[in-house]
Amino acid sequence: MTAQNSATAGTAIAVDTGRPSARRRGPGSGVVLAGLGVLAFSLTFPSTVWGLESFGPWSLVALRSVLAALIAGCALLAGRVPVPERRHWAGLAVVAGGVVVGFPLLTSLALRTSTSSHAAVVVGLLPLTTALLSALRTGSRPPRAFWAAALAGAAVVIAFTVQQSGGELSGGDLYLFGALLVCAAGYTEGGRLAGVMPGWQVIGWALVLTLPLAVAGAVVALPFEPVRLTAHGIIGLVWVAAGSTFLGLYVWYRGMAEIGVPRASQLQLAQPLLTLVWSFLVLGEEVSGAAPVAAVAVLVCIAVTQRAGSRGIRRTEADSRVGS
Repeated sequence: MTAQNSATAGTAIAVDTGRPSARRRGPGSGVVLAGLGVLAFSLTFPSTVWGLESFGPWSLVALRSVLAALIAGCALLAGRVPVPERRHWAGLAVVAGGVVVGFPLLTSLALRTSTSSHAAVVVGLLPLTTALLSALRTGSRPPRAFWAAALAGAAVVIAFTVQQSGGELSGGDLYLFGALLVCAAGYTEGGRLAGVMPGWQVIGWALVLTLPLAVAGAVVALPFEPVRLTAHGIIGLVWVAAGSTFLGLYVWYRGMAEIGVPRASQLQLAQPLLTLVWSFLVLGEEVSGAAPVAAVAVLVCIAVTQRAGSRGIRRTEADSRVGS
């Protein structure tokens, strides 16, 4: 009887040990989801420029947050999602402060004086910053090849975007560097939370958390900033709210939960180049002939980080199984 009880306990332990790795059984789907998030994010700067045609920066961020929070709230109510445990609210506050309020506000202020293509320099440093914060926050240790490729990719993107902007720093660069830090913190904490709750609930509750502040901000900002409604302005507002803030972050956090924050963050090396394409097509900004060269170099760096990161994850899971 004792032997049977021991066997039963051993089986239960084996099942429980396998559960955390279930999220990583389909790394391909995680890469696709995170890639869709990057595609959505790449439209954020051009859409913000359009939105600023109709609204001031403070009004745009407030209305963007209100609209996104209403969408998220309806989704949470429709799904009858229970309120997160108290221990998760601090992390949700970091997500809200970083990606819902901080990044949109700081980049909107920067885009008053910076072009969309110049602002892409922020995204050039964001993957490396996110990977560093993730390593510090979660204790993940990607291999050296990952860090070498990440540094190389960041260097390529920075060199290209600075060359694209004529090598000059704009007055909005302080806003951009601040946006870089708060966004990386929000991505890192959101990726961690997406391991314990669905990604859409992470961004959904973060948006709901900011709704009172967003409504107050809209009430204060709208009377002081002129509103000139245009088709571009409305489309820009709707996209940054529904596309970038809700849908983009939903697939982004879900992808990070499947492949890990460091690997997902490096997919964003492609974001500045995509932003430059959209800036050319949508805003008519000029793009240099070096874009194809930079694109190929970035794709190589992304491939190396994904391969190295995948090996690191497999080694970590193997060590975990041996320890168990």
